Amino acid sequence: MVAGTLLYAQSGGVTAVINASASAVITEARARKVKVLAARNGILGALREDLIDTSKESAAAIRALAHTPGGAFGSCRYKLKSLEADAAKYERLLEVFRAHDVRYFLYNGGNDSADTAWKVSQLARAYDYPLTCIGVPKTVDNDLAVTDTCPGFGSAAKYTAVSVREAALDVAAMAETSTKVFVYEAMGRHAGWLAAAAGLAGKNADEAPQIILFPERAYDEAAFLAQVKKVVAKVGWCVVVASEGIQYADGRFVADAGGGKDSFGHTQLGGVASYLAGRVKNELGMKVHWTLPDYLQRSARHIASKSDWEQAQAAGKAAVQFALKGQNAVMPVIVRTSDTPYRWKIEAAPLSKVANHEKKMPNGFIRKDGYGITAAARKYLEPLIRGEAYPPYGRDGLPNYVTLKNVAVKKKLPKWEG
Repeated sequence: MVAGTLLYAQSGGVTAVINASASAVITEARARKVKVLAARNGILGALREDLIDTSKESAAAIRALAHTPGGAFGSCRYKLKSLEADAAKYERLLEVFRAHDVRYFLYNGGNDSADTAWKVSQLARAYDYPLTCIGVPKTVDNDLAVTDTCPGFGSAAKYTAVSVREAALDVAAMAETSTKVFVYEAMGRHAGWLAAAAGLAGKNADEAPQIILFPERAYDEAAFLAQVKKVVAKVGWCVVVASEGIQYADGRFVADAGGGKDSFGHTQLGGVASYLAGRVKNELGMKVHWTLPDYLQRSARHIASKSDWEQAQAAGKAAVQFALKGQNAVMPVIVRTSDTPYRWKIEAAPLSKVANHEKKMPNGFIRKDGYGITAAARKYLEPLIRGEAYPPYGRDGLPNYVTLKNVAVKKKLPKWEG
């Protein structure tokens, strides 16, 4: 039996397939006779010594995790600062790790989580504590560096493309006497990957979405309104997909919600679709509908991409294998080896090259007029949404998702007062 315990935690916004990674982590660890604890609500659970004993879950429940959305153990948006600024918190983590003989720490999240895992690995080295830290990739934004794609993105991209195609049929049917313009708001603060994925819904410039607004391009209202007018005159209706993170040329977010900052220090966004809809209605006099799918984009397990689902599980399995081999401060990343047929493999990348590095859309993926995707973008995106990984359905017509027991481990340390 392998010495020591593995601690797994989920971080940030969850995805339709993050539990598929969790399922693979626990399944692979069980096969290697490794005890797995899970931190309740991410790194906060580790700091609070609020740990879950996954051995109390049946094999069937762990298998069912692979088709269940959400975060089975809870997640959090809680970023640790530098080792110097948050020294007490990092030291508390080591105290918890020592108390429960944690020798492997797997943090399933995005950029900030990769940064945390990297810093914890540095701390353990400084204190000469035998700990292997692995970042497990996850994000619907597809903005993690090094990896070809991020588990979670493919399913959100599929949901986006399907939703836009279906909504476009509705708009086209109503355009003669009713709705002329439909605005769909996609997630993406600085990188327009999800907005770009909407471009898969159509095959040419006249098919929806006829206009995509990317955060990589400055928003010009006059040019946008002129483009809407042009499309409606030619096609009879127009579907607009706007990334939540579009900005004016001076750097101000179009969708600044005025709600201050979130826990990661990011400007709270929201409402770009409603804003654009209002401008189209007021300036062009057209009837407009808009939608803000928000959480639906990342929780839509019923239409998950099979490619994404398989990659999420592969990343979780590889994370355990890397940890047991002592490959410290790395992340399993997806490497594309072929476009046609689509093939990929998992490799280890240093967390230092992933943490806090943001992957934006290449210029070559955005059409010259700034309102659509190129053939190169389509070639990259299409394989990521291929295949269906439907969850099992019950007689009530709803998916059969699992809720774990999440039995807590007995605490051994004084209460954390942080």
